[in-house]
Amino acid sequence: MDLIVTGSIAFDYLMSFPGRFTEHFLPEHMNRVSLSFLVDSMDKRRGGCAPNIAYTLALLGERPRLMATAGQDFGDYRQWMEAAGIDTSLVKTVDGKFCASFFCSTDEHNNQIASFYTGAMANAAELSFRGQGLGSDALVIISPNDPDAMVQYAEECSTMGLRYIWDPGQQCARMAGDQLKDGIIGAFMVICNDYEFELIRQKTGMGEQDVLAQVPLLVITRGEHGCSVMTRDASVDVPAVPPDRIEDPTGVGDAFRGGFMKGLASGRDYPTCARFGSVAATYALEHLGGTYHAYTWDEFAARYEQHFGPLPA
Repeated sequence: MDLIVTGSIAFDYLMSFPGRFTEHFLPEHMNRVSLSFLVDSMDKRRGGCAPNIAYTLALLGERPRLMATAGQDFGDYRQWMEAAGIDTSLVKTVDGKFCASFFCSTDEHNNQIASFYTGAMANAAELSFRGQGLGSDALVIISPNDPDAMVQYAEECSTMGLRYIWDPGQQCARMAGDQLKDGIIGAFMVICNDYEFELIRQKTGMGEQDVLAQVPLLVITRGEHGCSVMTRDASVDVPAVPPDRIEDPTGVGDAFRGGFMKGLASGRDYPTCARFGSVAATYALEHLGGTYHAYTWDEFAARYEQHFGPLPA
């Protein structure tokens, strides 16, 4: 199966705050917020939704094709991804711009406040699936990226008969209801967390059954409470895998998506795909940054069996 991963390529600036953000918000002054948080640490890490998803797929034995735009500072990152088993031949480097940047502060309770600079990601609509030689068995994931590009990719996939996963993620806050709905209609699968789904509900007026009237598969992740896997006929809850330690939540959702896609690529049923996602997500949670952990297939399978029983053939 040809796995195409679209989304942002970014550098993450990850900071930790020794307290709880919510203690500093004053309800009576929410109309004018002026806050500054003194952080204890900062790390610059490889990031972006697309590389995070693709890295998990590569760890699990696939060679995903990354389709995204990157800046003039992408050289070392490209070399690292190729060495990790990710095909970057569909990545376009934009002269005169830097890669997108993600600035994220995390408090002691894993609450996050983040800002995102688009950089070269703003050129993502210049890319196209046309002429890439994709077959009918290709699977595309449209993860957070330039909103117009995301809608364009969904339209192209529908026109070309390509199965795609609609993963609006953080862009649920930025995208209009019509854009979110356009991505849903025609998708093979919609995935988001519970907060993002509430934004979708408010902006589109579509509840779970409305989405399932358009797509065969809806997956809603719920952090430490696992996820719900819904089809038109059934709904199954899959628990999260308890981590050995909690280091940083950045990239955990992307790792889940990579694990889920590996399950799809290997022909597993949807609950097993979600269990793959849960195992992959926990590895990411135990490390700082979305691409700084590693495991073998045997280690992954052993951890799966530890929590979910024998791995289906």
